Amino acid sequence: QKHVKQNPDRVADLHRLGFIWERLQTDWNLVLEALVTYSSFHDDVMVPIGFVVPHGDTAWPKATWGINLGRAVYQIRARNDFIRGSNASSRRAQLDRLGFVWDVSEYRFQKFYDALRHFSNLERMKAPGISDLYKALRVPSTFVVPSGSSEWPEHLWDYPLGAKCQAVRSKELYIKNNPERQAALMELGFQRSGNATLGWLAVVHAAAIYSKMHNRHLDVPLKFVVPAPPHVSRDCKQSGGDYEGDTCIAGSDEAWPYPEQLWGLPLGQRLKDVRVKGAYLKCSAADSRKAQLDALGFNWSPKRGRRKASGTKA
Repeated sequence: QKHVKQNPDRVADLHRLGFIWERLQTDWNLVLEALVTYSSFHDDVMVPIGFVVPHGDTAWPKATWGINLGRAVYQIRARNDFIRGSNASSRRAQLDRLGFVWDVSEYRFQKFYDALRHFSNLERMKAPGISDLYKALRVPSTFVVPSGSSEWPEHLWDYPLGAKCQAVRSKELYIKNNPERQAALMELGFQRSGNATLGWLAVVHAAAIYSKMHNRHLDVPLKFVVPAPPHVSRDCKQSGGDYEGDTCIAGSDEAWPYPEQLWGLPLGQRLKDVRVKGAYLKCSAADSRKAQLDALGFNWSPKRGRRKASGTKA
């Protein structure tokens, strides 16, 4: 318009030709069309901030080529671009129908929480009875949700849960200054101390109780597993309990000294790993951990051979 508005004759000529002065599509319509196309490719509208609709790509509507869609999405969230004024309500509704994420931080935390909760449920299903009472979660640092797995919801496929757990612990990802989220993760059994430290704390805790029960002598049979109180189990073969139809009674009355989070811990095998493989001792805390075991009466060099009555030592 800037080339003709000062020239009435040109304006009149364009009117006679039926020239349309308004844009054929508003900026909003173009952004919405681009979002619909993006959603068809990715099943979401979590557009990276640097994403620009590629020129010449026929998979995209030609009118959207070159739109900085990532920046447009960011500005919708940060500045309410396009969603102010009389059209605000209807445009918000359009975005909601596309699954638009208004709070990215909450969305990402919720995805992490959902993956962690699902991991927890699967672990307890794999080990019913004693193990399903052992609440502390240990997610391998390299664990990625398997793509195509029927055990996992599709929206979580390829999610790097192990790496996210490490980031939560080391960088307070998602939980910094947010006690509600911290509490939610703790309720699932997530421990911020990390798998290695958590594993050692569980072992030394169980070892301390065992040592106290055996007059400060820590010589644990290899097959010793921290007992749980009697409970109904469907995995009778694993639990080794008394059968009652399709279920059995598993566990032991000796569980009283051990807290719930230690039930099912294979203490005998863990201590053998300490002795034979140096498990938990390949770190800067090795000397202090050895001192802890010494104070509990740990037998570093048990006698070889089978025990006559109580089984093999760790």
